[in-house]
Amino acid sequence: MRDGHIHTPFCPHGSKDALHEYIEKAISLGYTDISFTEHAPLPKGFIDPTPYQDSAMKEEQLASYVSILQSLKKQYERHIRIRIGLEVDFILGYEQKTKEFLNEIGPQLDDSILSVHFLHVDDQYMCIDYSEDMFGDIVTSFGCIERVYDAYYRTVLASVVADLGVHKPKRIGHITLVRKFHRAYPCEYDATNIIAHILDEMKNRQLELDYNGAGAVKPLCLEPYPPHWVVKEAVKRGIPLVYGSDAHSVAGLHQGIEHMLI
Repeated sequence: MRDGHIHTPFCPHGSKDALHEYIEKAISLGYTDISFTEHAPLPKGFIDPTPYQDSAMKEEQLASYVSILQSLKKQYERHIRIRIGLEVDFILGYEQKTKEFLNEIGPQLDDSILSVHFLHVDDQYMCIDYSEDMFGDIVTSFGCIERVYDAYYRTVLASVVADLGVHKPKRIGHITLVRKFHRAYPCEYDATNIIAHILDEMKNRQLELDYNGAGAVKPLCLEPYPPHWVVKEAVKRGIPLVYGSDAHSVAGLHQGIEHMLI
């Protein structure tokens, strides 16, 4: 059993549950392989648009994060495989800085995820998954919800095809995160073709898909990221799926698993 997407007390918008508590709980649940994938520091010059600017760990925390996990990795090596990873934001306009960051930190990582949380609109960036209210603001900025979905999926596609160097993450995170609030903001956008394009490009680049359980427990989503039909299309293409709880607390480990197809 593997959980490839776990956050840590280094996350400023998560819990302060201790790392060893995550590990012990994962072992008790039967996991044999886990990846800690904390939100990587945002690119230099990028201003976090969330109210408390708490989307990611600070750059000065990174060395401590890696060092502590290296120690825990050795401490628990007889009981569970621990992978040191990051969830890296793909932000349009910051590709070169992201590449430079990955070139620097990449050799110290065992795993990583590339995710889209921020969309560019009207010369500003907005966070699509921060809150229901902020999502409403994004819809207003784009003019309609269909344009939000289109911009999101096109940004995910851009993340898949982007040249981020030899240490580019091999897994694409929660590719339907834009649906986090879909029960409050219904949308008629037909994503079939663009998601097929995304999956084809992932297959061509031998990328993995984050099969994320967090959406299944979000009250305005109630489906995994991605939903079943996307998972079936990924399986048809032979794209590897890696379950991720996307836990931001010990209690979040194993979340959504009962809603997953495989």
